[in-house]
Amino acid sequence: MSSSEASVDAQADTAMAASATDDFSAMANAIRMLAADAVEAAKSGHPGMPMGTADIATVLFTRFLKFDPRHPDWPDRDRFILSAGHGSMLLYALLHLSGYDDITIDEIKRFRQLGARTAGHPEYGAAAGIETTTGPLGQGLANAVGMAMAERLLAAQFGSEAVDHFTYVLASDGDLMEGISHEAISLAGHLQLSKLIVLFDDNGISIDGPLALAESGDQVRRFEAAGWDAVSIDGHDPDAIAAAIETAQSSDKPSLIACKTTIGLGAPNKAGTASSHGAPLGADELAGAREALGWPHEAFEVPADIRDAWRLAGVRHARDYKAWEARVEAMDPALKGEFHRRLRGDVPPSLETEIAKFKAEHAAAAKPMATRKSSEATLAAINPVVPETIGGSADLTGSNNTVTPDLGIVSAEDFSGRYIHYGVREHGMAAAMNGMALHGGIIPYGGTFLIFSDYCRPSIRLAALMKQRVIHVMTHDSIGLGEDGPTHQPVEHLAALRAIPNLQVFRPADTVETAECWELALRSKATPSILALTRQNCTPLRTEAGDRNRCARGAYEAVAASETAQVSLFATGSEVSIAQEARAALEADGIPTRVVSIPCFELFAAQPDEYREQVIGEAPAKIGIEAAVRQGWDAIIGTDAAFIGMSSFGESAPYQDLYNHFGITADKVVAAAKAALGR
Repeated sequence: MSSSEASVDAQADTAMAASATDDFSAMANAIRMLAADAVEAAKSGHPGMPMGTADIATVLFTRFLKFDPRHPDWPDRDRFILSAGHGSMLLYALLHLSGYDDITIDEIKRFRQLGARTAGHPEYGAAAGIETTTGPLGQGLANAVGMAMAERLLAAQFGSEAVDHFTYVLASDGDLMEGISHEAISLAGHLQLSKLIVLFDDNGISIDGPLALAESGDQVRRFEAAGWDAVSIDGHDPDAIAAAIETAQSSDKPSLIACKTTIGLGAPNKAGTASSHGAPLGADELAGAREALGWPHEAFEVPADIRDAWRLAGVRHARDYKAWEARVEAMDPALKGEFHRRLRGDVPPSLETEIAKFKAEHAAAAKPMATRKSSEATLAAINPVVPETIGGSADLTGSNNTVTPDLGIVSAEDFSGRYIHYGVREHGMAAAMNGMALHGGIIPYGGTFLIFSDYCRPSIRLAALMKQRVIHVMTHDSIGLGEDGPTHQPVEHLAALRAIPNLQVFRPADTVETAECWELALRSKATPSILALTRQNCTPLRTEAGDRNRCARGAYEAVAASETAQVSLFATGSEVSIAQEARAALEADGIPTRVVSIPCFELFAAQPDEYREQVIGEAPAKIGIEAAVRQGWDAIIGTDAAFIGMSSFGESAPYQDLYNHFGITADKVVAAAKAALGR
């Protein structure tokens, strides 16, 4: 044992002995005053929530939470999710006090300033200890459900010696009012996620005023009805808080602990009122809080004895970390190697071989197929060799084609499977997948209709912001779904999704492209992906697989012109076959025409100018073809080019009739090309 390890062990022993004698109130007040001082300095922020929940957080971090600031990425650490992200100074104060290097006192002083790690709401990746980006209320709670699911899934695969931890959430009344909370709570109760513990800051205050203005429900009974254990306690009584957490840890259900608190505790005039919620206390009120809390210290000053008590709390689990390392080291070598590979996020080397084999088989077969079926066939090849994929669907498994024969069903009784029936919970599904990806060791994918990306969008945006590998299988991608009509026919959705930074929107044209897009999504460690897939059959585009992943550059010339092109047809997905048909007609009329497939706008935009210019070409007539709105296309075809697509909502009819009705046909493409050439 090294001298540094021995020192840490000694500190851990001291911390356990000190836990009963340290001044609890002073430790909690350090959180309160750091939060209030930082908000005051920034001239913006939310001091009330950190001041009101400091007692809860102090009990959790000093007595229960398993973490080690020296190893912040410890895979078996407990997760703490501040779902009430507006109270971000609570988290920053906890991380600073307990010894995380990233959150120095200077970072606390720079709260909400440009380039600071201490952003207005916690941002994943800005500092160690921030487990997810929160602020949009309800998201953190739903992420935590995914994290708790990931813990159970990985424990089933690798054993409790490697994976055995809790997920704690601090949630506000706003989190529980958001609709996503219903989806998350009911899913967690259904799956009996017993290592999920939610601490509810029950302060009775919202920004507008008393919570009674807008809410009169009973949260304890609500959670109980969803299959949770739930209890209400005094959120300022450390013994009551500790007893409730101890009980929750031994429950066979997820647990809610409703902690009755006073928002802005310590502020002499603003405590218990909305005025402490979302604005600085002000100099006079802050001075009054110092007096009321018995905190005579200057702004941002934490006395050495209190800081030391917090730092000792931060090393409580140093010995647990070393014991975990030893257990993992003693695992079967093959299992240990797989465990570490999963945590690194590397896909297995065999993926490339399987994709190449799959492409060769399907290119040779050249069978018309809906790309949702192409995706199902691709998954049947992928899932056996990429065991970290966890699939699912929001009650549309048979339509999304997201399950394959080797995936067992996940249930409350059995987490050895790899397929989750999310029910009609699209938003909860998307947020839970974010949580699984954040936890690590899992690549989640989930299915719904593209139209319902509207329900998933806030979570998709956060996945992009957090740079998480989450894959959304979104079928029924256009008016091509037919008779279900305009309520289910996406027309603006591709453009809306393409507008999100760091999101890959794939719309493959056939089975080979679908396989290539799946491979790209799986290899994109820092980018979420959408696979927009058809209900109707698509004519094969690629009858020779080739060695390269041609979709990797976002766009490519799929069919060349017979000689120097006069017309370039650009298309995605099912409309590539329309472009092929139009090309044949134009070539027959003596008009050299080429077809460019654009499976991913984002990857194409990232290519060097030379490649983009080569693919776009210099044909005098350029036409874009997509059964969606034009927005986003002008960057490729130019503002003067023709566009064959949608400019209105759809209709209810067989899809062939709809394509004719809206003029998305080869004849219309030919006519537009000839008009552009003045013929």
